[in-house]
Amino acid sequence: MTQVETNWAGNHTYRARVERVQSLEQVQQVVAASPRVRALGSRHSFTDLTDTTDETGAGGVLVSLADLPTTVEVDAGTRTARVTGRAAYGEVATRLQAEGWALANLASLPHISVAGAVATGTHGSGVENGSLATAVAALEVVGPDGEIRRVARGDADFEGSVVALGALGVVTAVTLDIEPTYDVRQDVFTDLGWQSLAEHVDTITSSAYSVSLFTRWTDAGIDQVWLKSRVGDGATEPPRELFGALAATSTMHMLEGGETAAVTQQGGVPGAWLDRLPHFRMDFTPSRGEELQSEYLLPREHTLEAVTRLRALAEVMAPVLMVTELRTVAADSHWLSSSYGHDVVGVHFTWVRDVERVYAVLPLIEDALLPLGARPHWGKCFVAGAAQLEPLYPRIGDFRDLRRRVDPEVKFGNAFLDRVIG
Repeated sequence: MTQVETNWAGNHTYRARVERVQSLEQVQQVVAASPRVRALGSRHSFTDLTDTTDETGAGGVLVSLADLPTTVEVDAGTRTARVTGRAAYGEVATRLQAEGWALANLASLPHISVAGAVATGTHGSGVENGSLATAVAALEVVGPDGEIRRVARGDADFEGSVVALGALGVVTAVTLDIEPTYDVRQDVFTDLGWQSLAEHVDTITSSAYSVSLFTRWTDAGIDQVWLKSRVGDGATEPPRELFGALAATSTMHMLEGGETAAVTQQGGVPGAWLDRLPHFRMDFTPSRGEELQSEYLLPREHTLEAVTRLRALAEVMAPVLMVTELRTVAADSHWLSSSYGHDVVGVHFTWVRDVERVYAVLPLIEDALLPLGARPHWGKCFVAGAAQLEPLYPRIGDFRDLRRRVDPEVKFGNAFLDRVIG
Protein backbone atom coordinates (compact mmCIF):
# COMPACT_ATOMS: atom_id res chain seq x y z
CA MET A 1 0.00 0.00 0.00
CA THR A 2 1.25 3.46 -0.83
CA GLN A 3 1.75 5.47 2.34
CA VAL A 4 2.32 9.18 2.96
CA GLU A 5 5.62 9.61 4.80
CA THR A 6 7.67 12.77 5.30
CA ASN A 7 11.28 13.56 6.05
CA TRP A 8 12.35 14.95 9.44
CA ALA A 9 11.93 18.58 8.32
CA GLY A 10 8.50 17.91 6.84
CA ASN A 11 9.36 19.67 3.58
CA HIS A 12 9.40 16.50 1.46
CA THR A 13 6.72 13.83 1.19
CA TYR A 14 7.62 10.30 0.14
CA ARG A 15 4.90 8.49 -1.76
CA ALA A 16 5.94 4.88 -1.95
CA ARG A 17 5.30 1.50 -0.41
CA VAL A 18 7.21 1.38 2.86
CA GLU A 19 8.49 -2.05 3.82
CA ARG A 20 9.51 -2.30 7.48
CA VAL A 21 11.67 -5.36 7.24
CA GLN A 22 12.20 -7.68 10.21
CA SER A 23 15.39 -9.46 9.13
CA LEU A 24 18.37 -9.21 6.84
CA GLU A 25 16.91 -12.00 4.71
CA GLN A 26 13.76 -9.92 4.23
CA VAL A 27 15.87 -6.95 3.10
CA GLN A 28 17.41 -9.20 0.47
CA GLN A 29 14.02 -10.49 -0.65
CA VAL A 30 12.46 -7.03 -0.95
CA VAL A 31 15.41 -5.64 -2.88
CA ALA A 32 15.54 -8.59 -5.28
CA ALA A 33 11.80 -8.43 -5.97
CA SER A 34 11.49 -4.64 -6.44
CA PRO A 35 12.10 -2.86 -9.74
CA ARG A 36 12.95 0.36 -7.88
CA VAL A 37 14.01 0.52 -4.24
CA ARG A 38 15.80 2.83 -1.80
CA ALA A 39 16.69 2.66 1.88
CA LEU A 40 14.77 4.88 4.30
CA GLY A 41 16.98 5.85 7.24
CA SER A 42 16.67 8.53 9.90
CA ARG A 43 15.07 10.91 7.35
CA HIS A 44 17.47 13.78 7.99
CA SER A 45 17.95 14.51 4.30
CA PHE A 46 16.21 17.72 3.30
CA THR A 47 15.43 16.78 -0.31
CA ASP A 48 14.22 13.82 -2.35
CA LEU A 49 17.64 12.15 -2.05
CA THR A 50 16.21 9.04 -0.37
CA ASP A 51 12.97 8.90 -2.33
CA THR A 52 12.25 6.32 -5.03
CA THR A 53 10.31 8.61 -7.35
CA ASP A 54 11.82 8.89 -10.83
CA GLU A 55 11.60 11.79 -13.28
CA THR A 56 8.20 10.56 -14.49
CA GLY A 57 6.78 10.64 -10.96
CA ALA A 58 6.64 6.85 -10.65
CA GLY A 59 7.54 5.53 -7.20
CA GLY A 60 8.86 2.27 -5.84
CA VAL A 61 9.65 0.70 -2.48
CA LEU A 62 11.25 2.36 0.54
CA VAL A 63 12.99 -0.19 2.76
CA SER A 64 12.94 0.84 6.41
CA LEU A 65 15.50 -0.86 8.65
CA ALA A 66 13.97 0.69 11.79
CA ASP A 67 12.76 -2.66 13.14
CA LEU A 68 16.13 -4.39 12.80
CA PRO A 69 18.26 -4.64 15.94
CA THR A 70 21.27 -2.40 16.43
CA THR A 71 24.42 -4.40 17.02
CA VAL A 72 27.92 -3.10 17.71
CA GLU A 73 30.62 -5.77 17.40
CA VAL A 74 34.05 -4.57 18.58
CA ASP A 75 37.22 -6.17 17.24
CA ALA A 76 39.96 -4.93 19.55
CA GLY A 77 42.67 -6.53 17.43
CA THR A 78 41.84 -4.50 14.33
CA ARG A 79 40.48 -1.54 16.32
CA THR A 80 37.23 -1.61 14.40
CA ALA A 81 33.56 -1.99 15.21
CA ARG A 82 30.95 -3.50 12.88
CA VAL A 83 27.59 -1.76 13.29
CA THR A 84 24.30 -2.61 11.63
CA GLY A 85 22.77 -0.39 9.00
CA ARG A 86 19.91 1.10 11.05
CA ALA A 87 22.21 2.24 13.87
CA ALA A 88 22.28 5.89 14.91
CA TYR A 89 25.54 7.48 16.03
CA GLY A 90 24.21 8.02 19.54
CA GLU A 91 23.48 4.32 20.01
CA VAL A 92 26.84 3.30 18.58
CA ALA A 93 28.74 5.85 20.66
CA THR A 94 27.03 4.79 23.89
CA ARG A 95 27.87 1.12 23.33
CA LEU A 96 31.45 1.86 22.35
CA GLN A 97 31.98 4.01 25.44
CA ALA A 98 30.68 1.21 27.63
CA GLU A 99 33.45 -1.01 26.27
CA GLY A 100 36.17 1.64 26.52
CA TRP A 101 36.23 2.63 22.87
CA ALA A 102 35.49 5.76 20.85
CA LEU A 103 35.12 7.22 17.38
CA ALA A 104 37.50 9.94 16.25
CA ASN A 105 34.69 12.38 15.50
CA LEU A 106 30.93 12.88 15.46
CA ALA A 107 28.52 15.16 13.67
CA SER A 108 26.68 17.88 15.60
CA LEU A 109 23.56 15.71 15.90
CA PRO A 110 23.91 12.20 17.40
CA HIS A 111 20.50 10.99 16.19
CA ILE A 112 21.40 10.50 12.51
CA SER A 113 22.11 7.05 11.09
CA VAL A 114 25.66 5.90 10.47
CA ALA A 115 24.86 4.52 7.01
CA GLY A 116 23.06 7.67 5.87
CA ALA A 117 25.69 10.03 7.25
CA VAL A 118 28.64 8.38 5.55
CA ALA A 119 26.70 7.99 2.29
CA THR A 120 26.23 11.75 2.04
CA GLY A 121 29.66 12.89 3.24
CA THR A 122 28.40 14.24 6.56
CA HIS A 123 31.10 15.50 8.91
CA GLY A 124 32.06 16.95 12.24
CA SER A 125 34.82 19.54 12.53
CA GLY A 126 38.56 19.90 12.92
CA VAL A 127 41.42 20.85 10.63
CA GLU A 128 42.88 17.34 11.02
CA ASN A 129 39.56 15.47 11.09
CA GLY A 130 38.11 14.00 7.91
CA SER A 131 34.44 13.49 7.20
CA LEU A 132 32.66 10.62 8.92
CA ALA A 133 33.23 8.56 5.77
CA THR A 134 36.96 8.46 6.51
CA ALA A 135 36.28 6.23 9.53
CA VAL A 136 34.69 3.55 7.33
CA ALA A 137 36.81 0.42 6.97
CA ALA A 138 34.20 -1.70 5.17
CA LEU A 139 30.59 -1.79 4.00
CA GLU A 140 28.11 -4.59 3.51
CA VAL A 141 25.61 -3.72 0.79
CA VAL A 142 22.58 -5.56 -0.59
CA GLY A 143 22.88 -5.23 -4.37
CA PRO A 144 20.15 -5.29 -7.01
CA ASP A 145 20.08 -9.09 -7.11
CA GLY A 146 19.52 -9.27 -3.34
CA GLU A 147 23.01 -10.60 -2.68
CA ILE A 148 25.27 -9.02 -0.05
CA ARG A 149 28.46 -7.48 -1.38
CA ARG A 150 31.28 -6.51 0.98
CA VAL A 151 33.70 -3.77 -0.03
CA ALA A 152 36.65 -2.88 2.19
CA ARG A 153 39.38 -0.29 2.37
CA GLY A 154 41.99 -1.19 -0.24
CA ASP A 155 39.48 -2.73 -2.67
CA ALA A 156 39.34 -1.17 -6.12
CA ASP A 157 35.76 0.06 -5.70
CA PHE A 158 36.04 1.20 -2.10
CA GLU A 159 36.65 4.93 -2.57
CA GLY A 160 33.66 5.13 -4.89
CA SER A 161 31.36 3.08 -2.66
CA VAL A 162 31.28 4.86 0.69
CA VAL A 163 29.90 8.30 -0.23
CA ALA A 164 27.52 6.77 -2.76
CA LEU A 165 24.14 8.44 -2.08
CA GLY A 166 22.39 5.08 -1.86
CA ALA A 167 22.98 4.54 -5.56
CA LEU A 168 24.80 1.21 -5.16
CA GLY A 169 22.43 -0.67 -2.86
CA VAL A 170 21.06 -0.89 0.67
CA VAL A 171 23.81 -0.70 3.30
CA THR A 172 23.17 -3.28 6.03
CA ALA A 173 26.42 -2.99 8.01
CA VAL A 174 29.31 -0.55 8.35
CA THR A 175 32.70 -1.32 9.89
CA LEU A 176 34.21 1.74 11.57
CA ASP A 177 37.69 2.56 12.83
CA ILE A 178 37.73 3.01 16.61
CA GLU A 179 40.23 4.11 19.24
CA PRO A 180 40.45 4.02 23.05
CA THR A 181 37.99 6.33 24.77
CA TYR A 182 39.07 9.89 25.57
CA ASP A 183 37.72 13.03 27.22
CA VAL A 184 36.89 16.39 25.67
CA ARG A 185 36.20 19.82 27.14
CA GLN A 186 34.06 22.45 25.44
CA ASP A 187 34.69 26.18 25.74
CA VAL A 188 32.59 28.91 24.14
CA PHE A 189 33.67 32.43 23.20
CA THR A 190 31.41 35.24 22.04
CA ASP A 191 31.69 38.32 19.84
CA LEU A 192 34.65 37.63 17.58
CA GLY A 193 35.04 40.56 15.21
CA TRP A 194 35.33 40.20 11.45
CA GLN A 195 38.76 41.85 11.48
CA SER A 196 40.05 39.37 14.06
CA LEU A 197 38.75 36.51 11.94
CA ALA A 198 40.43 37.94 8.83
CA GLU A 199 43.76 38.34 10.59
CA HIS A 200 43.77 35.01 12.45
CA VAL A 201 41.44 32.64 10.61
CA ASP A 202 43.89 29.73 10.47
CA THR A 203 44.88 30.08 14.11
CA ILE A 204 41.25 30.27 15.21
CA THR A 205 40.08 27.24 13.22
CA SER A 206 43.12 25.28 14.52
CA SER A 207 42.71 26.33 18.15
CA ALA A 208 40.98 23.10 19.26
CA TYR A 209 40.36 19.54 18.15
CA SER A 210 36.98 20.64 16.78
CA VAL A 211 35.95 24.25 16.13
CA SER A 212 32.58 25.74 15.16
CA LEU A 213 31.93 29.41 14.40
CA PHE A 214 28.34 30.70 14.40
CA THR A 215 27.21 33.92 12.73
CA ARG A 216 24.14 35.70 11.39
CA TRP A 217 26.32 37.83 9.08
CA THR A 218 25.70 41.07 10.96
CA ASP A 219 28.41 43.73 11.25
CA ALA A 220 29.12 42.44 14.77
CA GLY A 221 30.96 39.42 13.32
CA ILE A 222 31.05 35.87 14.67
CA ASP A 223 28.49 35.52 17.45
CA GLN A 224 29.89 32.35 19.06
CA VAL A 225 33.00 30.15 18.74
CA TRP A 226 32.70 26.62 20.16
CA LEU A 227 36.04 24.95 20.92
CA LYS A 228 36.07 21.22 21.64
CA SER A 229 39.50 20.18 22.96
CA ARG A 230 40.79 16.71 23.76
CA VAL A 231 41.97 16.36 27.35
CA GLY A 232 45.20 14.71 28.55
CA ASP A 233 47.91 12.70 26.78
CA GLY A 234 49.77 15.81 25.69
CA ALA A 235 46.68 17.47 24.22
CA THR A 236 46.94 21.22 23.69
CA GLU A 237 45.09 23.35 26.22
CA PRO A 238 42.40 25.61 24.75
CA PRO A 239 43.26 29.31 24.56
CA ARG A 240 42.37 31.58 27.49
CA GLU A 241 41.46 34.41 25.14
CA LEU A 242 40.55 34.46 21.48
CA PHE A 243 41.60 37.64 19.70
CA GLY A 244 39.13 39.86 21.51
CA ALA A 245 36.32 37.31 21.80
CA LEU A 246 34.99 36.89 25.31
CA ALA A 247 34.67 33.64 27.23
CA ALA A 248 30.98 32.82 27.72
CA THR A 249 29.80 33.03 31.31
CA SER A 250 26.76 30.78 30.82
CA THR A 251 25.66 27.95 28.55
CA MET A 252 25.02 29.10 24.99
CA HIS A 253 22.71 27.78 22.27
CA MET A 254 23.63 28.65 18.69
CA LEU A 255 20.01 29.56 17.90
CA GLU A 256 18.51 32.66 19.43
CA GLY A 257 16.10 31.52 22.11
CA GLY A 258 17.19 27.89 21.78
CA GLU A 259 16.80 25.53 24.76
CA THR A 260 20.21 25.44 26.42
CA ALA A 261 19.36 22.20 28.23
CA ALA A 262 19.62 20.45 24.86
CA VAL A 263 23.26 21.35 24.13
CA THR A 264 26.30 19.44 25.35
CA GLN A 265 28.03 20.75 28.47
CA GLN A 266 30.21 23.83 28.07
CA GLY A 267 32.33 25.85 30.46
CA GLY A 268 35.49 23.78 30.08
CA VAL A 269 34.20 20.83 32.11
CA PRO A 270 35.85 17.61 30.80
CA GLY A 271 33.58 14.77 29.79
CA ALA A 272 33.49 11.69 27.61
CA TRP A 273 33.96 12.30 23.88
CA LEU A 274 30.35 11.35 23.04
CA ASP A 275 29.05 13.96 25.50
CA ARG A 276 31.07 16.85 24.02
CA LEU A 277 31.78 16.34 20.30
CA PRO A 278 28.11 16.62 19.22
CA HIS A 279 26.42 19.97 19.78
CA PHE A 280 23.34 18.27 21.19
CA ARG A 281 22.97 15.83 24.07
CA MET A 282 22.32 12.17 23.44
CA ASP A 283 19.15 12.14 25.55
CA PHE A 284 17.50 15.10 23.80
CA THR A 285 15.51 14.32 20.70
CA PRO A 286 16.12 17.10 18.15
CA SER A 287 13.43 19.64 17.37
CA ARG A 288 10.45 18.61 15.29
CA GLY A 289 12.11 19.81 12.11
CA GLU A 290 10.90 23.42 11.98
CA GLU A 291 13.88 24.29 9.81
CA LEU A 292 15.66 23.69 6.53
CA GLN A 293 19.40 23.27 6.10
CA SER A 294 21.96 23.90 3.37
CA GLU A 295 25.72 23.52 3.36
CA TYR A 296 28.52 24.29 0.92
CA LEU A 297 32.09 23.09 1.39
CA LEU A 298 34.93 24.90 -0.36
CA PRO A 299 38.74 24.80 -0.24
CA ARG A 300 39.98 26.34 2.99
CA GLU A 301 42.19 28.85 1.20
CA HIS A 302 39.03 30.58 0.00
CA THR A 303 37.48 30.96 3.46
CA LEU A 304 37.87 34.72 3.74
CA GLU A 305 36.71 35.36 0.18
CA ALA A 306 33.61 33.27 0.89
CA VAL A 307 32.98 35.30 4.06
CA THR A 308 33.26 38.53 2.10
CA ARG A 309 30.83 37.34 -0.57
CA LEU A 310 28.31 36.09 1.98
CA ARG A 311 28.45 39.27 4.03
CA ALA A 312 27.37 41.07 0.85
CA LEU A 313 24.25 38.86 0.86
CA ALA A 314 23.45 39.43 4.53
CA GLU A 315 20.32 41.49 3.94
CA VAL A 316 18.95 38.98 1.42
CA MET A 317 19.54 36.04 3.77
CA ALA A 318 18.39 37.70 6.98
CA PRO A 319 14.62 37.12 6.63
CA VAL A 320 15.03 33.34 6.35
CA LEU A 321 18.32 32.69 8.16
CA MET A 322 18.43 31.30 11.69
CA VAL A 323 22.22 30.87 11.90
CA THR A 324 25.29 29.95 9.84
CA GLU A 325 28.00 27.61 11.13
CA LEU A 326 31.56 27.50 9.77
CA ARG A 327 33.57 24.29 10.29
CA THR A 328 36.71 22.78 8.79
CA VAL A 329 37.10 19.25 7.41
CA ALA A 330 40.31 17.54 6.31
CA ALA A 331 40.71 16.24 2.76
CA ASP A 332 39.82 12.67 1.84
CA SER A 333 39.86 10.42 -1.21
CA HIS A 334 36.18 9.38 -1.47
CA TRP A 335 35.05 10.21 -4.99
CA LEU A 336 31.79 12.00 -4.16
CA SER A 337 32.92 13.47 -0.87
CA SER A 338 32.56 17.23 -0.52
CA SER A 339 36.10 17.21 0.89
CA TYR A 340 37.59 15.06 -1.89
CA GLY A 341 41.14 16.23 -2.58
CA HIS A 342 40.89 19.45 -0.52
CA ASP A 343 40.97 20.58 3.08
CA VAL A 344 37.68 22.46 3.19
CA VAL A 345 35.59 24.86 5.20
CA GLY A 346 31.90 24.05 5.45
CA VAL A 347 29.43 26.91 5.43
CA HIS A 348 26.24 25.52 6.96
CA PHE A 349 22.96 27.44 6.89
CA THR A 350 20.02 26.73 9.17
CA TRP A 351 16.92 28.32 7.62
CA VAL A 352 13.36 28.84 8.70
CA ARG A 353 11.09 26.24 7.12
CA ASP A 354 9.88 28.34 4.20
CA VAL A 355 10.71 26.36 1.09
CA GLU A 356 9.82 29.03 -1.46
CA ARG A 357 11.80 31.83 0.16
CA VAL A 358 14.80 29.66 0.99
CA TYR A 359 15.04 28.32 -2.56
CA ALA A 360 14.88 31.90 -3.84
CA VAL A 361 18.06 32.69 -1.86
CA LEU A 362 20.04 29.54 -2.74
CA PRO A 363 20.90 30.55 -6.35
CA LEU A 364 22.50 33.76 -5.05
CA ILE A 365 24.59 31.80 -2.55
CA GLU A 366 25.62 29.30 -5.22
CA ASP A 367 26.55 32.11 -7.63
CA ALA A 368 28.84 33.40 -4.89
CA LEU A 369 30.35 30.12 -3.67
CA LEU A 370 30.43 27.61 -6.53
CA PRO A 371 33.05 29.64 -8.46
CA LEU A 372 35.27 29.22 -5.38
CA GLY A 373 34.99 25.44 -5.72
CA ALA A 374 32.15 24.98 -3.22
CA ARG A 375 30.37 21.62 -3.26
CA PRO A 376 26.86 21.30 -1.79
CA HIS A 377 26.21 18.80 0.96
CA TRP A 378 24.31 16.02 -0.79
CA GLY A 379 21.68 15.67 1.93
CA LYS A 380 20.73 19.33 2.28
CA CYS A 381 18.94 21.96 0.18
CA PHE A 382 20.68 23.14 -2.99
CA VAL A 383 19.75 23.93 -6.58
CA ALA A 384 22.87 23.08 -8.62
CA GLY A 385 22.47 20.28 -11.16
CA ALA A 386 24.84 17.84 -12.84
CA ALA A 387 26.21 20.44 -15.26
CA GLN A 388 27.30 22.71 -12.40
CA LEU A 389 28.53 19.90 -10.16
CA GLU A 390 30.55 17.86 -12.64
CA PRO A 391 33.56 20.25 -12.73
CA LEU A 392 33.72 20.11 -8.93
CA TYR A 393 34.09 16.31 -8.70
CA PRO A 394 37.08 14.97 -10.68
CA ARG A 395 35.98 11.33 -10.14
CA ILE A 396 32.27 11.71 -10.91
CA GLY A 397 32.75 9.95 -14.25
CA ASP A 398 34.37 7.02 -12.45
CA PHE A 399 31.40 6.91 -10.09
CA ARG A 400 28.98 6.75 -13.03
CA ASP A 401 30.99 3.83 -14.44
CA LEU A 402 30.91 2.06 -11.07
CA ARG A 403 27.18 2.62 -10.77
CA ARG A 404 26.50 1.21 -14.25
CA ARG A 405 28.55 -1.87 -13.38
CA VAL A 406 26.97 -2.46 -9.95
CA ASP A 407 23.39 -1.46 -10.81
CA PRO A 408 22.95 -1.73 -14.60
CA GLU A 409 19.13 -1.61 -14.38
CA VAL A 410 19.26 1.51 -12.14
CA LYS A 411 17.18 -0.20 -9.46
CA PHE A 412 18.54 2.25 -6.87
CA GLY A 413 18.01 5.33 -9.02
CA ASN A 414 15.66 8.24 -8.51
CA ALA A 415 14.94 11.76 -9.74
CA PHE A 416 17.51 13.27 -7.37
CA LEU A 417 20.33 11.20 -8.82
CA ASP A 418 19.15 11.99 -12.34
CA ARG A 419 19.42 15.70 -11.55
CA VAL A 420 22.75 15.80 -9.77
CA ILE A 421 24.75 12.84 -11.14
CA GLY A 422 23.21 12.39 -14.58
